[in-house]
Amino acid sequence: MGQTEKHKTEKRAPEHTRLTDLIEYQEAAVVSRTLIDKKAGTVTLFAFDRNQGLSEHTAPYDALVQIVEGEAEVTISGKAHLVKEGEVIIIPANEPHSLKAVNRFKMVLTMIRK
Repeated sequence: MGQTEKHKTEKRAPEHTRLTDLIEYQEAAVVSRTLIDKKAGTVTLFAFDRNQGLSEHTAPYDALVQIVEGEAEVTISGKAHLVKEGEVIIIPANEPHSLKAVNRFKMVLTMIRK
């Protein structure tokens, strides 16, 4: 009788990388990549080319914006904030807000649902 080879499902170590390497800029565009999409919330990486943005809108949940490269103008309820690489800003739920690329920038958007 021959030997039977048993296969195990091996757990792989988590991979790590720089956030800025996970997404590339595209000319005259906003690019997004969802990193986590769970019932509890989402984490999305964005790359904005110069002068690109998201028009004013609202969201039903608080949002944490973390700039990982460049700088952005984040307007919340009519007040503009210049947010630079390494900085964060919290956008409160249901507040009108918009984002614009002063220069190219990349950001992580984290939204936690209630």
